[in-house]
Amino acid sequence: MNVLVVGDAIGRPGRNCVRQLLPELKERFSVDLVILNGENSAGGFGITPETAIELFSYGVDVITTGNHVWDKKEIYDYFNVENRLLRPYNFPGEDTPGKGWVIVEASNGMKAAVVNLSGRVFLPPLDCPFRSAECVLREIGEETQVIIIDFHAEATAEKVAFGWFVDGRVSAVVGTHTHVQTADERILPGGTGYITDVGMVGPVDSVIGVEKEIIIEKFLTQLPSRFKVARGAVCFDAVLIDVDEVTGRAKGIERIREVIG
Repeated sequence: MNVLVVGDAIGRPGRNCVRQLLPELKERFSVDLVILNGENSAGGFGITPETAIELFSYGVDVITTGNHVWDKKEIYDYFNVENRLLRPYNFPGEDTPGKGWVIVEASNGMKAAVVNLSGRVFLPPLDCPFRSAECVLREIGEETQVIIIDFHAEATAEKVAFGWFVDGRVSAVVGTHTHVQTADERILPGGTGYITDVGMVGPVDSVIGVEKEIIIEKFLTQLPSRFKVARGAVCFDAVLIDVDEVTGRAKGIERIREVIG
C-alpha cells in the first residue's frame, strides 16, 4: 500500500496547490491513500466545512489537524457528519467534538487506520500523547495492521521519542506543525516509518506560510500584528510511505517536494 501524507495546507495558496498537484502525484506514485493536515487551510488558521469539503474533492482521503483545529467555530458541528476529519485524540474530556482516529478503505481495497495526536511541549497541555497512543492502539485492535499516526508537535525531541515509543506497533509516525520539512526520514528497527516533520503546502518566500515582513517586524518590536498568508511560489511537501499490507511494516519512506508558481 502506498500512503501519501501531505504537510499542513496553508490557506488558499495551499488548497490551490493541492488541486493542481495531487491528482498527478497520485497517478505517478500509484497512491492508495492520501492523508493531509488541514488545520491551517482556512485563511492560514483553522479549518471550515467548506475548506474540508474542497480538500476532499481534490482526492484527500483523511484530514488531520492540530492546535489550530478550533480557530473557526463553524467546524464544530461538521465533526458530527464527517468522520474522515480528525482532531487530536488526546483532547481531554468526552464532550470535545469529533474523533481522533478513523479506519478507512484505501483505493486498493485494504483497510488503514489514521490516528491524530498532539504533543504537549510548547503546546496546550492535553492528555499524554504516549499514554493516549496506548489507548487508541487497543481500540484499533486487530481491525488493521496498517496504522499511520500524524503526531502534531513542536519539539523535535518529543517527536523522536514518540517514534521510538511506538516503533514496531504502527506503520508510520509523520510529524506535523512546524511547516518545515526535515531530512531525517527513516525506517526504525521495528519497521515503523518516521519523519520529524513533513513540512507544508504553502508559500515558499514566507515565514512558515505567513508574509515574512509581518513576522520580522513582530520579532523586532514584539507588538501584536495581524498575520496574512504570503503569496508567490508554493511548495508541496509530503512523504510517500510503502507499507506491507499484511504485516503493517513500512518498507520505504520517501520525501516529496514540488514547487509551482
